[in-house]
Amino acid sequence: MSAAAGSLALASQTETVPPIVDRAVAAFALGLVRDGVITGEGPTTHGRVHFSRSLDAEDAAWCERILLADPVIDQPVSRAEAEALFRINDAGAERSDDGRFDDLFAKAVAHHIAAASGIAVPSRRVALDAQTAIESWAPSDASRIDRDVLDWFSGQMRAKRRPNALLTAIAATLIGAALPLTQNLPNFIDLGM
Repeated sequence: MSAAAGSLALASQTETVPPIVDRAVAAFALGLVRDGVITGEGPTTHGRVHFSRSLDAEDAAWCERILLADPVIDQPVSRAEAEALFRINDAGAERSDDGRFDDLFAKAVAHHIAAASGIAVPSRRVALDAQTAIESWAPSDASRIDRDVLDWFSGQMRAKRRPNALLTAIAATLIGAALPLTQNLPNFIDLGM
């Protein structure tokens, strides 16, 4: 059994957040954060008052710790991690995190988009830092984005109900610039979210 599989099995048996050993375990751990946001219970909410469907500063801190764990710090954000963040975003109807999750979410998704398209990205420590402007490293030229990645991103954006201003701006830049490359506008997101 691999270390990642062992960590996942241990976490599901003991209701704890597993040590992050790779990006698969990080995505699993982000799922635990989402579960805590939805129910107000679980290993990421233990020992504190947490209301169902609320995303607070501690939830954002959990996401940050998971995404910045040493074993994954020099790897690009994976699609599974990005998708887990989309699910957390949707789960948190109420926010009391001073915008930290939204910033982290947008930067992590942009990190995945760029890396999956073969564009060099800074380490997670730099890219996801609250003090780093996303414009300093995120792609702004749709011609450099892989078509499959762009399709994935537009599908994720179409399916979401909770807008994120920073992510919407990225979508407007990337997808808006890519529209001449496409033939079917309805397949792309409604940027008027």
